[in-house]
Amino acid sequence: MRTHPRLHDGHQIKLLKGGAEFFPELIWAIDAARSHIQLETYIFDFHGDGALVASALERAGRRGLRVWVVVDGIGTPRLSPEWRTRFDKAGVVWRVYSPLGALGLLIPSRWRRLHRKLCVIDGHMAFCGGINILDDLHDPQYGALKAPRLDFAVCATGALVQQVQEATTQLWWRMQAVRHVRQQNFPEAYSSFKASGLHLPWLHDVRHADKPHWVARAGLLLRDNVLHRTQIEKAYLKAIGMARHDIVMANAYFLPGRKLRHALIHAAHRGVRVRLLLQGRYEYFMQYHAARPVYRQMLEAGVEIYEYSQSFLHAKVAVIDADHERPWATVGSSNLDPFSLLLAREANVVVADGIFAKQLADALIQAIAFESERILPGALSGRSKLQRVMDWGAFGLMRFALWLSGHRY
Repeated sequence: MRTHPRLHDGHQIKLLKGGAEFFPELIWAIDAARSHIQLETYIFDFHGDGALVASALERAGRRGLRVWVVVDGIGTPRLSPEWRTRFDKAGVVWRVYSPLGALGLLIPSRWRRLHRKLCVIDGHMAFCGGINILDDLHDPQYGALKAPRLDFAVCATGALVQQVQEATTQLWWRMQAVRHVRQQNFPEAYSSFKASGLHLPWLHDVRHADKPHWVARAGLLLRDNVLHRTQIEKAYLKAIGMARHDIVMANAYFLPGRKLRHALIHAAHRGVRVRLLLQGRYEYFMQYHAARPVYRQMLEAGVEIYEYSQSFLHAKVAVIDADHERPWATVGSSNLDPFSLLLAREANVVVADGIFAKQLADALIQAIAFESERILPGALSGRSKLQRVMDWGAFGLMRFALWLSGHRY
C-alpha cells in the first residue's frame, strides 16, 4: 500500500495566503471554466467573499457547465432557501456529506467528516488548502473579525490535478450510490459505484503562456477511512525524520499522537530548530485546552512554541529545510490532531521545491515575528488551577472520544 504521495515534476504551484489572495483566484478560474467544476468544502458560508464564490458558481451553471458542490453536514448542514432556489435554477448540483440526522454526533461513525477543501476546474487547474468558502473577516460563531484569519491554499496545474479530479469524482459517485441505496434504487446504485471520472484533454492556461514561470515537483496526499488511512501522518513523519536544519509548522488544532510528538522531539534533540505556530485565541473548548498538556513536553525538548494572536489561526502547513538542498513543504486541510489524522477526509499538497518552500517559510516566520507571542515554560506553571483542570479534562475527553470511536492515538 502506497504511504507517500506520487510526486511528479512539471507543476506550476502558486501559494495563496488568506481569502484576499485565494478568493479572487478561485473566482477567476470559475469564470474562465469551459466544461466542469467540482468543489468540496467543509464550510460554505454566504457572507462577503462566500457570496461572491456562490455567484460565480451560479454563473457557471447558467453557462451550461457541470457544477458539483459537496459540503459537510456539520460545517454546512443546510442551504438557505434563497441560494437553494438560485442554484437549482442555474443547474448547480449540491450535496451534503453525512448529514447528522436526529441523533447527531451521538453516533461515533458520524464523527467521520468531510474536512478537505478541494476544487478542480476543467481537469486542468486545482485548488487545495485549508481555506473554507468563508469570508476572512466573518466567523459564523463570533461574527465580525478585526483581522483576517491566517490560512493558506495553493493553486496548481500539473499531474496532481488529475489526482484531485479522481478524488472528488470518486466521492461524488459514492455519495450518489448511497442516495440510490436509501431510495432502494439498486440498479442506479450499482451504476454509480462503477462510474469513473472524466478524461478531458488538458486545457491551455492563457495566464501563464507568455510569462516566465518555474516548475515544481509536487503531489497530493489524501486521508480517508478506506485506502489512505495514514498517508498524511506518515508523510509528516518521514519529512520530520529527514529534517537537518529547521522545521516551521503552523497548525490550528494541534494534538499530535505519540509518533509525531516523538519525531518532533527527536528532531530538536539532533539540533534541528523546530518552531510551532499554534492557535492563540479561544475557539473551541476541546481543541484549545487539550493541546496545553502537550506543550510542556515539547518545550522541555527545546521546541519553540508561538501562539498566533492577531486573529484566528486556521492554517495547516509545514516547511522543512526551506533554504537547503532537500526542501519540503505541505499546504492542506489536515490538522495534527486525532480528528483529522484518524477520522476525517483530508487533503494536503506536498511540494518539494525551494522557491515554494521559501515563500511559505517567509510568510510563517513573519507571522511568528510580528503577530504571535512565544510561550515559555514558566507561562505554563503560571496557569491557574482551574485552567489546568480544564486542560487535563479536555485532554481526557479527547482520549475517551477516541476510545469510543475504536481508535488508539
